[in-house]
Amino acid sequence: MIKREELLSLEAYARSRGEIRAQVIAHKKIRSVHLGEHVTLQFEDALLIRYQIQEMLRIERIFEEAGIQGELDAYNPLVPDGGNWKATMFVEYADEDERRRMLARLKGVERRVWVQVGGGARVYAVADEDLERENEEKTSAVHFLRFELAPEARGELRRGAALAIGVEHPEYSASLVVGPQVRDSLAGDLA
Repeated sequence: MIKREELLSLEAYARSRGEIRAQVIAHKKIRSVHLGEHVTLQFEDALLIRYQIQEMLRIERIFEEAGIQGELDAYNPLVPDGGNWKATMFVEYADEDERRRMLARLKGVERRVWVQVGGGARVYAVADEDLERENEEKTSAVHFLRFELAPEARGELRRGAALAIGVEHPEYSASLVVGPQVRDSLAGDLA
């Protein structure tokens, strides 16, 4: 959880923004997983969410305590709690017509995303706890996922077990074993 005292004032953030942005871009690279050509998972953590909050405060020129607390309340649920991972899932199709067609065909895809530690069982995402992002016609291009990991799986991962991530949907399927840099970054989120 990000606390108020961890945030910079608008002025201090403006002075450090370029350096912070470069750090965040580099950090995002080791926390992004591309599942095939059209699905990306961005695994969130305190650094990335704090950056999002700082950017919102900057863009909206929020400096009053109630507004700052409102941003903290909105974004803190996206920070993993030591027993899980939280990820933003992007379904990406450059062509607008193809995107519309595929979002209609991919209904439910957000509930078919999984992680697997070593030879253990797949853990499927809990999707969109904040609000329903799917309707009768289509799914959304953005979803928020949570993966709850058992203590045994967390321990195995910290000891270097392989981490596979995938999606299995009748209209879209992809999986991979992440490299050690991604695995180690994600393992750092776990208690």
